[in-house]
Amino acid sequence: MTEPSPIIEVAGLAKRFGDVTAVESVTFDIQQGELFGFLGPNGAGKTTTINMLTGLARPDSGTIRIGGIDCTGRPRAAQHLIGVVPDESNLYPELTGSRNLTFCGALYGMPKQERYERTRELLDLFGLTAAADRKFSGYSKGMKRKLTIAAGMIHQPRILFLDEPTTGIDVASARQLRQLVAELNRAGTTVFLTTHYIEEAERLCHRIAFIVSGRIVRVDTVESLIQPIREKHALEITCENDSTDLRGRLGASFPGYAFARPRQGLIRVEADEPVRVGPLVRFLEDQGVEVTEARRMRPTLEDIFVGITGIEADAMRKEKTKAGGGSR
Repeated sequence: MTEPSPIIEVAGLAKRFGDVTAVESVTFDIQQGELFGFLGPNGAGKTTTINMLTGLARPDSGTIRIGGIDCTGRPRAAQHLIGVVPDESNLYPELTGSRNLTFCGALYGMPKQERYERTRELLDLFGLTAAADRKFSGYSKGMKRKLTIAAGMIHQPRILFLDEPTTGIDVASARQLRQLVAELNRAGTTVFLTTHYIEEAERLCHRIAFIVSGRIVRVDTVESLIQPIREKHALEITCENDSTDLRGRLGASFPGYAFARPRQGLIRVEADEPVRVGPLVRFLEDQGVEVTEARRMRPTLEDIFVGITGIEADAMRKEKTKAGGGSR
């Protein structure tokens, strides 16, 4: 029996803005029902890619097929199959929550009764029924994000594009949105998710593409990405008075360990065998370093991302504070 064709097929996609190459030679495919993650820092090319896939931008080269439809020269040919949630809300602040949804339904050509029923269903699903008659401008950031996602799926699309869905919202709202996205996917919706939150991608996605400076550097399942380091042992040591980089001396004294210094006051140790904490702490204290904490760590997708891309995790974390900061 032949395997089904991917619901999204992208080959050799490229986009330039003047002298700047935003996306270069991007190739990947997504299966029906998959939750596919596009992971990279701001400026990596995530939003440019999603704009080309959803018909908001034309590629300079490459091909796009969505649901078996060649969209390369007809960017809106598959609009009936997709729902789009941009990184910044595109809803109307002066309209109520319910009016925004019914208006979006009308834009998709939904019959009146159907769009009103679908609006009630989505308001209930996203916990916004009590705020249905309030103006969108009066919603909190988390509520605005939920309604924007609801608007993107008003017409029950087969594919949902989510661009940085949890950027700039509080922790509780972000957690709830992730749960909703996972539930939508379990119900059969194919989800294309762009994010620069490494733990978000690890928690939600089946497969992940790492994109850096407009190029995809790796595409694989979360399980396959993490498997090589699953047997690794890691330790993080928090310390003070470590103005001197001791990695050279540490490496010479503990040849079976690999040392990194993600930031001032933090030393990371990795080994193929359990790390002996006592000798390490004594060595550091002998060097005049005050150790305040030593924690054993479970290797994560973050370690893989740093290893493959060379981008330190701190650079990604800093972007979490940029509310509404879109990636191009």
